[in-house]
Amino acid sequence: MNSVIIAVFVMLILSLLRVNVVLSLIIGGLVGGLTGGLGIERTIEVFTNGLGGSAEVALSYALLGGFAIAISQTGLPNLLVELIINKVGKEGDSRKKVLSKTLIVLAILIMACFSQNVIPIHIAFIPILIPPLLKVMNELMIDRRLIASVLTFGLVTPYMLIPAGFGAIFHQLLADNMTSSGLTVNVADIPAAMILPSLGMVVGLVIAIFISYRKPRQYEQKEDAIVQKSEYSKVGIAFSFIAIIVALIIQITLDSMIIGAVAGIIVVYLSGAVKLKESDQLLTDGMKMMAFIGFVMLAAFGFGDVLKETGDVALLVEDVAAVIGNNQALGAILMLLVGLLVTMGIGSSFSTIPIITTIFVPLCLELGFSPMATIALVGASAAIGDAGSPASDSTLGPTAGLNADGQHNHIWDTCVPTFIHYNIPVILFGWLAAMIL
Repeated sequence: MNSVIIAVFVMLILSLLRVNVVLSLIIGGLVGGLTGGLGIERTIEVFTNGLGGSAEVALSYALLGGFAIAISQTGLPNLLVELIINKVGKEGDSRKKVLSKTLIVLAILIMACFSQNVIPIHIAFIPILIPPLLKVMNELMIDRRLIASVLTFGLVTPYMLIPAGFGAIFHQLLADNMTSSGLTVNVADIPAAMILPSLGMVVGLVIAIFISYRKPRQYEQKEDAIVQKSEYSKVGIAFSFIAIIVALIIQITLDSMIIGAVAGIIVVYLSGAVKLKESDQLLTDGMKMMAFIGFVMLAAFGFGDVLKETGDVALLVEDVAAVIGNNQALGAILMLLVGLLVTMGIGSSFSTIPIITTIFVPLCLELGFSPMATIALVGASAAIGDAGSPASDSTLGPTAGLNADGQHNHIWDTCVPTFIHYNIPVILFGWLAAMIL
């Protein structure tokens, strides 16, 4: 069997058995390298070299955790929680509690969507916004699997459909790679082609909200789980907003999450909300909160490099092309499944695009797919798997926020729900788009 299939399945099975994701990625990478003919020494060498590719990402997330804890010391998260609690109805007032749940879910959905296009900060808002809200969500008995689904929807769907922020990067990458593979693509055509695959995400979100996770779920109220002040001042709140704005501007201007987070932390220090003698412990606590993401991303980069080094990723795509023959319907579904497998393993839809376009575009042209159908098929094949992948920051980010008090499992409470609710509909709607466009 193809070493990519074996490696990804080993990683996923170990993760589902509650083996730590980092360990699952390492073992999966070793199995993939050995079955791909690299040998143990070469596999370890490639995996180790791959770790360096994610060093910036790991440090960025660690500093974001420190920034989140620093912001919490200004009292802004506490103020946010109080404002929401004031909207929560008294015990027995079910109508007001339903409205409160709706308010929280809608606010999180809007912020997640904005983080991709309007204010392109990706998952940086999660450690600031979500942990302080856990107390309120516990009181309302909101199922955290619902919030994970909402967050992942907002982190994926906007870049699939809207050509701004991260969406602009995704669409440009898609157009450039498809053009270099033999099909000239106008970036302006991509949003129309991606409407149906994006609609699959919407269907999954609706099912998660109104069917799968609408029932109450009990969580233990851990008052000391989140480090934050019980009081706040106007000056502290003002400085927290200034810190967030400064961090955002610098991140966008310099294209550096690291420098943006550092700038934000410095502004909070200047406010006096964090004392210098407390700063070391607070930043350490914040880094611990986001360290899980950093280590998973490190392992994911090594895992991805091993899969690429075997050469079996391209071989897998070519083998699928040989199986398809002239069957359009079969071709569309198999291409989507290959895209799912590759993105689940690598953990990034952006990294999947260059891998699949070189084979998928000529194959689509040979099978007689229209340019719009080809865009939809390749775009959906790349994006599918971003939700549900244990190594994707679209699932790691929600887990980091929702597991701040240790009551949210990354695999079973984030990855499995998002895999079921998003990947299955996107496969169906992506296939439909290929057939009718």
